Amino acid sequence: MEPQQRPYLAFLFPGQGSQSVGMLAALADEYPQVRETFEEASEALGFDLWQLTRQGPAERLNQTVNTQPALLAAGVAVWRLWCGQTGIRPAWVAGHSLGEYTALVCAEALNFADAVKLVAERGRLMQSAVPEGVGAMAAILGLEDHVVVHLCREVSSRNGLVSAANFNAPGQVVIAGEASAVDKACEAAKAAGAKRAVKLPVSVPSHCELMKPAAEKFAALLEKIPVRMPAVTVVHNVDVGTHTAPEVIRAMLAEQLYSPVRWSDSMRFLHDQGVSTFVEAGPGKVLTGLNKRIVKECRTLPVFDPASLATALEEIE
Repeated sequence: MEPQQRPYLAFLFPGQGSQSVGMLAALADEYPQVRETFEEASEALGFDLWQLTRQGPAERLNQTVNTQPALLAAGVAVWRLWCGQTGIRPAWVAGHSLGEYTALVCAEALNFADAVKLVAERGRLMQSAVPEGVGAMAAILGLEDHVVVHLCREVSSRNGLVSAANFNAPGQVVIAGEASAVDKACEAAKAAGAKRAVKLPVSVPSHCELMKPAAEKFAALLEKIPVRMPAVTVVHNVDVGTHTAPEVIRAMLAEQLYSPVRWSDSMRFLHDQGVSTFVEAGPGKVLTGLNKRIVKECRTLPVFDPASLATALEEIE
């Protein structure tokens, strides 16, 4: 089963928000490799990540320091299963925020154990950068990207820091910053005609300037981690670019902490390169849902249980 890259195929890896207690349980019951992947991660972390993922409690799994390695392990487990079942490989990989680390592991740019420790530390640094209650995030639905960017600039000039954090899909932008400024931006968005402006249940305001102190510490940590030239082309969140030099990849990962996730642009870029089929490898269907709005003419196949794995294997030749 000689691996063969398909230029029309891209694998996508989800970020925080896709986790749930019991995720990948059905897949693990059928394929021992899932649990084995989590056991590798547990060894790197020094605690039983699989037990936490399988049994919870949800509050502990949802702590960013645990969520990040759990989702990384989940995405890598699905990727390994895929590689064991077929020789078909994507020509492209991308991941939403944290998912970019999963993409880099699957592209052989990062060692799995190194990445597990790295994302746990990323979570710790993010959590400690902003005291509980000081930062916030919110989803703005129904406004164009440039309108949200303009509103955030207007609010920031008077009420503290808030900026666009994730450009997730047309009409869906997540904002992040100081809690009071996020509240004001939500009010301004509703006044400007947003369908909804919803605060998100997160304690860390990711992908905004408040994460710069964490990014500086994280950059020093990245210097100690071996990074190789990717074997599969990785599309990065920060600049929708594809990079091969280890020092540039490190810079992208540090910058990603305080820069917006350009997800819509990344998916359009992949479509422009000839990608017509996406596989979302990991729990949930968040990215599949976003793609229905970004690249409607493409198909996205989520893989998270035995049935969805079988469907994707059958449909992709």
